[in-house]
Amino acid sequence: MVLTRWDPFREMRRLDEAFNRARRTTGEGAAEIRQWAVPLDVVAEDDKILVKATLPGIKAEDIDVTVEDDLLTIKAETKEEHEERGDKYLLRERRAGNFYRALRLPDTVDSEKVETTYADGVLTIAFLKTEAKKAKRLEVKVA
Repeated sequence: MVLTRWDPFREMRRLDEAFNRARRTTGEGAAEIRQWAVPLDVVAEDDKILVKATLPGIKAEDIDVTVEDDLLTIKAETKEEHEERGDKYLLRERRAGNFYRALRLPDTVDSEKVETTYADGVLTIAFLKTEAKKAKRLEVKVA
């Protein structure tokens, strides 16, 4: 009998692959999963919190951003390009489908004071921190 080191990450990958296979065969995603998560960066600055979402190739009018009950939701959809020339793809990696991401906002942000900008495929959402929730610097006095 040969001893094999147990790798919990390998077991999690196997389980993930099994779920993905089951999901594809049940018709939930036809041949591939059509919805995936939007990659985010969240940066805390002194007076605001920035959320940066990567949405390459999406038009600004096709992006839906909502804030409800301190839950930020970003949705978008890309259409698949259909060419009638009969081209046969050798490699096809560009995805089409729904983008979706929801993020719980901390109670330190004011969801009424929000600025959004979209440039070069990056959506930036700036939430101002509430005055009462900002960290206060205390002076330490020597006795």
